[in-house]
Amino acid sequence: MIKSLFSSLFFVFGTFLYSQSSVDSLPKTQQLSEVVISSSRIEIPLKESSRTIQIISSEQLKSSGVITAVEALQFVSGIDIRQRGVTGMQADLYIRGGSFDQTLLLIDGIKLDDAQTGHHTLNFLPPLEMIERIEVLKGPAARIFGQNAFTGAINIVTKKGTDKGGKIAIRSGSFAQLQGEISYQNGSDKNNYFAHYSRNSSDGYRYNTDFENHTFFMKVGLFEDKKVPLEFLTNYSGRKFGANGFYASPDAKDQYEETEASLLALQTKIQKGNWVLKPRIYWRRGQDHYLYIRDRPEIYENWHITHKVGASMDASFSSNLGITGMGIDFSRVSIASNNLGYHSRQLATLFFEQRFSFWNQLLDITPGIAINIYSDFGSYTYPGVDLGLTLNPNWRLYGNLGYTYRIPTYTDLYYEDRTTRGNEDLKPEEAFSKEIGIRYTGDTFSFYAAYFDRTAENLIDYTKATEASFWEATNIQTVWTSGFETEMRYSFNLGVRKQNVRMGYTYLVDDLEEAKVNFSRYSINSLKHHFTFNYTSQISEKIGAFLGIKHAQRDGVKSYTVVDGSVNWQMNAFLIRGTVNNILNSIYSETNLVPMPGRNGLLSISYQF
Repeated sequence: MIKSLFSSLFFVFGTFLYSQSSVDSLPKTQQLSEVVISSSRIEIPLKESSRTIQIISSEQLKSSGVITAVEALQFVSGIDIRQRGVTGMQADLYIRGGSFDQTLLLIDGIKLDDAQTGHHTLNFLPPLEMIERIEVLKGPAARIFGQNAFTGAINIVTKKGTDKGGKIAIRSGSFAQLQGEISYQNGSDKNNYFAHYSRNSSDGYRYNTDFENHTFFMKVGLFEDKKVPLEFLTNYSGRKFGANGFYASPDAKDQYEETEASLLALQTKIQKGNWVLKPRIYWRRGQDHYLYIRDRPEIYENWHITHKVGASMDASFSSNLGITGMGIDFSRVSIASNNLGYHSRQLATLFFEQRFSFWNQLLDITPGIAINIYSDFGSYTYPGVDLGLTLNPNWRLYGNLGYTYRIPTYTDLYYEDRTTRGNEDLKPEEAFSKEIGIRYTGDTFSFYAAYFDRTAENLIDYTKATEASFWEATNIQTVWTSGFETEMRYSFNLGVRKQNVRMGYTYLVDDLEEAKVNFSRYSINSLKHHFTFNYTSQISEKIGAFLGIKHAQRDGVKSYTVVDGSVNWQMNAFLIRGTVNNILNSIYSETNLVPMPGRNGLLSISYQF
């Protein structure tokens, strides 16, 4: 396996080095440096940000051959996607050693945190066809977004319907996978819409891992030519799947789960003078039905339904002092559950930040603060500051530090089953994080390297003293997490054919103070080494290819390497793509000792009209 891996890398780098004698300059299209980060109140170009932010564009998603955003994120260094099954059927999202409850997901700036559990975060991901770009923000983000952005946040920016036409696609492959989707868009200067529906199913790659998914997503833009344009967003994802060993113990082979994730939102963006206002209202609903034994609900069954209803206003103002960002967010979350009970809370968050620039904008400092008020947990204040030094148009030094936090989920507080116990006396998690980095941004080459550390207190983990004990939610001792991360991207031409290389590495260490924990489910099981490599090649006018490599190692666990590849052939309005996942047929698991699928393939045919 290792020999095959190095053979693949040798071939790619050999081609890369040989090509330099015939490298042509790329056309001056919109570069990554010009992308304006839309997930914060102060909108600035990526190259002027003082945080580690990575962008995955729609073009990169399309050329990679992945069919879900989950698969795309697993090839980003520092992001630990722990999957159970194929195509991200059930997966958890971790950033820089944090847990799945410590990462916030946003769609077009709408926060989709789940009061029940972060296990369902990725259920809300839009289909790839609807994604304009993915903004990955790493590091403490509580003062920007509020709670749950403990170790980072991911904002999905969705597309607008700008053209008239659509796409139909069908896929089939290993494990009796059958996937169909249809998208349609239409747009004008006044109104536009973009809609998508898809259905995915499979018999499963082993006993009781079959699934059936339905996804609907629509975005409507109204009054685009007026001073107050409106944007309407709706999303629904329904999943039914066998969960062999997914939860509880690996021996629980007959588990089953059905989930629903729904979103309705209405928002606008108003620009008047030096002011930019972004008001929104939204409703997020989640439903989770779990059976310990699939055909015997009388043995053990869980029903959970959660709601989050909210309204927010983000604003920014430009003046001689710089850019001022402010915001207010009100929401009510509730849960109705046969296991967790009936609970609700109201929360309000106030945000304020000010970006100061000095020496003709060579130095910028952005202090900020978030004030959070909970009906059940009280009030908290979390300050932070970002600093940036522009060395020249391409090089930038940056750093940030701040406090971050997360209040317990209802699962942390009240859950109870055959193996797990919640804890009503849990305290909120808190941490102080620091980061320093350097970034180079050019038209064809970009690079960053960053060192980060985090001191977390009252970290919530599920621990037990012996293998036979219950997992119990606990505020464990102080955990120091530190690490180094780097990534480079390079675009070049072979003749007239565009090529792209992206490579990243993250090294991370967790140090648990006075470690008295014999078994930990989440918090001290981070990826110590994480290497990612992506190579996208336009071989000819009609043929393209992708190679993705991920190498991962956790403490005390054997490392593994996964190689994926795809080839696509464009024939006028038709696109034929063949994808092979886990080419090396690696044997590995990403969470809960659930074995991941071996080598598997998928053939896709799509028609653009």
